[in-house]
Amino acid sequence: MLAITSLLSAPHVQRINAIIKSLEEKFGLDDVQATLDPHLTYQLAGVKKLSALKQVLAEVATTTAPFPAFTTGLGVFPGERPVIYIPVLRSDALNALHRRIREATAPLCLRTDKFSGPDCWLPHISLALHDTTPDLLGPVLAYLNQETYNLKIIIDNLAILRQEGELFVREEVFKMGEKVLV
Repeated sequence: MLAITSLLSAPHVQRINAIIKSLEEKFGLDDVQATLDPHLTYQLAGVKKLSALKQVLAEVATTTAPFPAFTTGLGVFPGERPVIYIPVLRSDALNALHRRIREATAPLCLRTDKFSGPDCWLPHISLALHDTTPDLLGPVLAYLNQETYNLKIIIDNLAILRQEGELFVREEVFKMGEKVLV
């Protein structure tokens, strides 16, 4: 599976990575570090042909102007291994980009995850996943609750992340509003 994402800009990467590092130091939570680049995910997909995916994402990126998105608060996806995240507020621009990505990639996808659909998609920036437990949830949230998470991020790229061993690494990044040769 590949992840179709937008990577965060340098100042936000530093802040998110500092939070993630503090969760490792204080609580031993480090599985989220399998993805080295903080991001928000539009879709997880298995594709027939990676080169075709790159071509359609380059087209979507070059024909989309960068725009701001906003985060606020903290969120939890509950379960045996709760996911702790910062929600990214859905806006007309973010919804339109998500729709364009889904429409452009649909003919290329062998399968997608169930949470990428327009009714289920909840854009977010993960802070802890896979190694979080219900017992840790309260203390971790109490710790994180000492700060606010109101960020203005600029959505200015589309990126493909691919699994390489236990890590998810950059396959390709497409700057929005720029012509790119694929």
